[in-house]
Amino acid sequence: VQLQASGGGMVQAGGSLRLSCAASSSISSIAFMGWYRQTPGKQRELVALVSRLGNRSYRDFAKGRFTISRDNALNTVDLQMTSLKPEDTAVYYCYYNLDSNLRGPGSWGQGTLVTVSS
Repeated sequence: VQLQASGGGMVQAGGSLRLSCAASSSISSIAFMGWYRQTPGKQRELVALVSRLGNRSYRDFAKGRFTISRDNALNTVDLQMTSLKPEDTAVYYCYYNLDSNLRGPGSWGQGTLVTVSS
């Protein structure tokens, strides 16, 4: 499966962005889809995950502000981001993991840059 992220851009603090990830083939059997992000000099960090059955989990910094959604029919995974802060500035990567226990690193697609200005 190849993943292509889009929707990044520049936004002022407090604004919103919706990221979209399109998969090259069916995601219906993929255990987990999600989003990671990375800033220069830092490790890539998990933002949110959604299971094949639609169960969602978020890192603390994303709770209440970000919403992940998955459409197994369209083979897409979106990340709605609201109340954006300058510290949300990062390259955001779409992610998948075939293992229901999240064993192994999984795979990432190309990223999309989000820049939040103060």
